[in-house]
Amino acid sequence: MEASFLIGLIGLIALLALIAVRVPIAYTMILVGVVGTSLQSGPAVVLNQLKDLAYAQFSTYDLSVLPMFILMGALAARCGLSQDMFRGADAWFGRFRGGVAMAAVAACGGFGAVCGSSTATASTMGIVALPELRRYRYSPALATGTIAAGGTLGILIPPSVVLIVYAIIVQTNVVTLFEASLVPGILAVCMFLITVAIYVRLVPDAGPRGKRVSRQEFIAATIAVIPIAVIFAVVIGGIYGGLYNATPAGAIGVFLVALYGYGRHRLSFHATIEALIETARTSGMIYLILLGAALLSIFMARAGVPQAAAALLQNSGLPPLAIIALIILIFIILGMLMDSLSMIILAIPFFWPMVSGLDFGMPVDDVKIWFGIIALVVVELGLITPPVGLNVFIINSLAPDVPMRQTFRGVVPFFVSEIVRVTLLVAFPLISLALPHWLTR
Repeated sequence: MEASFLIGLIGLIALLALIAVRVPIAYTMILVGVVGTSLQSGPAVVLNQLKDLAYAQFSTYDLSVLPMFILMGALAARCGLSQDMFRGADAWFGRFRGGVAMAAVAACGGFGAVCGSSTATASTMGIVALPELRRYRYSPALATGTIAAGGTLGILIPPSVVLIVYAIIVQTNVVTLFEASLVPGILAVCMFLITVAIYVRLVPDAGPRGKRVSRQEFIAATIAVIPIAVIFAVVIGGIYGGLYNATPAGAIGVFLVALYGYGRHRLSFHATIEALIETARTSGMIYLILLGAALLSIFMARAGVPQAAAALLQNSGLPPLAIIALIILIFIILGMLMDSLSMIILAIPFFWPMVSGLDFGMPVDDVKIWFGIIALVVVELGLITPPVGLNVFIINSLAPDVPMRQTFRGVVPFFVSEIVRVTLLVAFPLISLALPHWLTR
């Protein structure tokens, strides 16, 4: 075994060990990348890389879209869009058995369409919906499990920050990814609604009926959702229609959300400054992770680890779909150790070379899109998978009186629903590819 390859394997083991003991993922990748390359080629090579690597990474135009959509989500979380979404969804679904939980799922989907972040969706909708679920005496497991699972919709329904990062890593069109994610996102909302409906029929006391609102309240709640629909239509519809690309769309989204917030007197100057600071902090964190990923990728590529793994799987004799199933299993395990964005940044550079060399009977560009949507859905599972389950921790902080094991029990039906959806997406690639193909005809 070559010394360089052996160093690469040791580096990979060290990487997983540091992640397991909760060293921040950015620092972990930087440390392993710098030390590994220094051992391989000497510290002079590392210093030469650092001289221009950060500039080369961060000056990419594609990255300019990230702060825009992060700021749009930060403003949306502060100007009452979540309350309007929940009120509108509750007017439509609340009168049914389990209807308030269904309303929470629908509101999570709608808010995710202007937020793009699962953790922001879970925390914001948890503040809005949990008091209502408690008021109607929903079981703690269903109430907290619904919000934790519903929050995962934030990273799939476009715009999605994680999708943008995936597009940058595999060098594909982020607009095409947004198009591909719409149908799977709608499918997720529908399957979650069905999951709630089945749950409350099997356990009737878990989700009682809400009240039927008056005609006037129904109309007012429905009208209140229209601005959110308009923002989504202008931002995503403009992208789909080819009027502008993702970065101008993000800027337009920021303007429209700010206009809504100030026009309704729901957004203050202080809240805007808070949103800008949050955007800078989140963007800086993502950029640092990307820099760490670049250093790690250089180290691993020099060691030949990704190439060896790709050759091993391609020569294993396993059918391509079996390899996809194995990668999905690895993603689920990684989801127990780290957050969704870190998973995408760390794992995709390893797995994409393997996947790109397999024959799925599709062009490589289609495989990029299809595999990206599958990866994103599996990443969602990590947000509700023990022992990490980031969304579960967020909901637990909002409902500290509910034992975490109850919340994890509450997300199990949604976890099963997601497994079914992953199976459908793997078996029927057209679920992801039909809309992009139709729009480019």
